Amino acid sequence: MSYVILGLIFLDVLLNVAGQLSLKFGMSKMGNFALSAANLPAVFFKAAFNPYVLMGLFCYGLGFLVWLIVLAKAEVSYAYPMISLGYVLTALLAWQLFGENVTFIRMAGIVVTCLGVFIIARS
Repeated sequence: MSYVILGLIFLDVLLNVAGQLSLKFGMSKMGNFALSAANLPAVFFKAAFNPYVLMGLFCYGLGFLVWLIVLAKAEVSYAYPMISLGYVLTALLAWQLFGENVTFIRMAGIVVTCLGVFIIARS
């Protein structure tokens, strides 16, 4: 596996993490709202013009384009498990940036995920 492909995989992971965190931040700025069928169109409309939500969507879109290049050049059975690194980065950054509760069990899951990615990368 070339370092260029690994770099593109990591870029895709970073774009997905940035997208997810941006979406979370944007939606947290929307304030509290009731979950009801009547209320959802207004919430979606407001979210559609939230700059953080738009940035998150942009990151996801760019990540999708990078992923297409990865799929053209790498085995999906190798590349796709690497995406799980995004779970690790997202959890750690959510803990740091948003003060989310990352318990011991959650941290253990992150370690298992990292170990699995390491094993796959060595194959």
